[in-house]
Amino acid sequence: MSRARDLRRSAGPAERRVWARLRGGAIDGVKFRRQHEIGPYVADFACVPLRLVIEIDGGVHGTDEAVLRDHHRQMELEALGWTVIRFTNDIALGEPWRIDDAIRDHARLLGML
Repeated sequence: MSRARDLRRSAGPAERRVWARLRGGAIDGVKFRRQHEIGPYVADFACVPLRLVIEIDGGVHGTDEAVLRDHHRQMELEALGWTVIRFTNDIALGEPWRIDDAIRDHARLLGML
């Protein structure tokens, strides 16, 4: 089984909540893929036309090692032409509209909304 499929099956509450908001182009028709492979990485959520990655960071992302790893990963994704926007689990669960707003802002910046 693929790593992306494993990650989809083991999604936590924050990722499930975000996916429920993103799936099927629910935000202004902007379509996302869940656990999308980009090079050697698997993005939590990716919109190919916008070249936008949404990452949901849980508690494990707070360690120094994870912060450094996330930084390098983000730099590599950006070098491939993607924009990466990160949100904490707390935002995903408590203020999910902030994710919607960030997606709309990015789409407007690119002239796609």
